[in-house]
Amino acid sequence: MIITKGIRLIDLIVWTGFHIIWLTTMMTIIALLYHFNIISINIPWLPLSVIGTAVAFYVGFKNNQAYDRMWEARKIWGGIINESRAWGMMVDGYITNLFREKVVTDSELHEIKRRLIYRHFAWLYAHRSQLLVATPWEHANQKGHIGKRASYYQEKFGIGLVDDEITRTELKLFLPENEHDRLINHVNTATQIINEQSRDLTKLRAQNLIDDFRHTQLEDLLRSFYTLQGKNERIKKFPLPRQYANMSRYFVAIFVILLPFSMIPELMKIADWGLWLSIPITALIGWVYVMMEVIGDYSENPFQGMANDIPMMSLCRVIEIDLREMLGEKDLPPKVEAKNGVLM
Repeated sequence: MIITKGIRLIDLIVWTGFHIIWLTTMMTIIALLYHFNIISINIPWLPLSVIGTAVAFYVGFKNNQAYDRMWEARKIWGGIINESRAWGMMVDGYITNLFREKVVTDSELHEIKRRLIYRHFAWLYAHRSQLLVATPWEHANQKGHIGKRASYYQEKFGIGLVDDEITRTELKLFLPENEHDRLINHVNTATQIINEQSRDLTKLRAQNLIDDFRHTQLEDLLRSFYTLQGKNERIKKFPLPRQYANMSRYFVAIFVILLPFSMIPELMKIADWGLWLSIPITALIGWVYVMMEVIGDYSENPFQGMANDIPMMSLCRVIEIDLREMLGEKDLPPKVEAKNGVLM
């Protein structure tokens, strides 16, 4: 997630430099063809403006849908934060000696609470890691320039800013060794961790460390975690429909290709220097349309490890700190800080 108020010009050039180069080159070549009278095509401005308006509406629709996917993902993670705090509160307050004839020690109670809360941390980090696995339609899985740029963006402006070894290391710290070795090999580790929590609660009920009501309340929270996990997986595994995502790219391409054959002849009428003025102006108009398409394209997948992502590592760490404090721990992990204006 980009947290700076604005985007520096140098960052904008780095991000869009490839498009600036090919657009300027294209417009320069076409302008030279007009200059040496090799071509004399003159597309009326009226039909081109109609195309441009239609393309703008279509790309705007795609961008709205891309933003909705991103904002929904953020709301889901907000729900995970709220329910996680509720989990910590209930584990801390519900597991007691109230329903037991033979009292267990405070240290034993604390160890049970610690086990349940730490296993929840394991679920958080496992869920995050699973959401970062690239799908076939995401940029990291594409070939050629798109795939290479995606890898560059991930390294310089995305998950490369945070060492992902943290996730794998902490997963071992949060799960007992026998559980870790067993759960890590499942297809969906996060799902099995929640199921392990349910099994643990059943044992606690059998030991009368919780009553039926508290058992039901805690199980309802686990079901809520499944619901939130499923919502994230829906966004991750169901793309913005390809007919909308891809057709806008073709529409923008058609408009950009036709643009110089209307704009350059029109500007040539101004004066002799109008031809050279047409190059930056036409390239600028093309750049605006291309960037509208690119912004939507990079926003539609909020879990692909780039700067536009939901800051899952930061949110996981916020939850971890809150719940560790509920356990009375003092040695807390540091907050995840933004790097290069990006919070991951």
